[in-house]
Amino acid sequence: MVQPHDPRQNHLLAALPKDGYERLAPHLERVELTLGDSLAESGKVMNHVYFPTDCIVSLLCVMEDGDSTEIAVVGPEGIVGISLFMGGETTPSRAVVQSAGSAYRLKGQLLKDEFDRASTLQHLLLRYTQALITQMAQTAVCNRHHSLDQQLCRWLLLSLDRLPTNELVMTQELIANMLGVRREGVTESAGKLQKAGLIAYHRGHISILNRPGLEARVCECYGVVKKEYDRLLSNHRPG
Repeated sequence: MVQPHDPRQNHLLAALPKDGYERLAPHLERVELTLGDSLAESGKVMNHVYFPTDCIVSLLCVMEDGDSTEIAVVGPEGIVGISLFMGGETTPSRAVVQSAGSAYRLKGQLLKDEFDRASTLQHLLLRYTQALITQMAQTAVCNRHHSLDQQLCRWLLLSLDRLPTNELVMTQELIANMLGVRREGVTESAGKLQKAGLIAYHRGHISILNRPGLEARVCECYGVVKKEYDRLLSNHRPG
């Protein structure tokens, strides 16, 4: 049974064989992340990668005027810092903590050394990257073609999938920044979901009351992303 604050609460680390995990374990540093912490900035080389355990990190595209839109979320299923092992070293996106919690930090060079072994970790990271690309592509489609109500349902369900509880700590202003829309639009959409008895919202705390109801309202984008993650990574989740 996985104990509290065990690196293997992260699905990628949990899926490593004993020898691969033992090579990395001494170098994994637990860090507490708070809402709004920046783990990566546009155009800057990351010195570490992060394996979330009970937090969520948003990957954001930032415009010259400071506006931003979320392109993907990363939780216990994944890793923050794919540019380090994909060869690009930097990325135009930001990585910002969306939901506070813990992660394990690893020096980028150590990850690259293990990746270059053509080890199990390489196989896992490449499959994870494919799933992440699917999420990014589907997010772009969703933002263009679906209603804000559907986008909000997708965002809530993706976040819920990555948290151990049905509670989210997130203001409507921050949600609006994530979705790249006006706060008034999020207020209206959240109000509809609350009136329908699907969520309860109070002072930055969102409680999911009826998940099947959210799933009935969400567009197909959520299902596409979830199916791809399950297809690529379901065999590598901790039991």
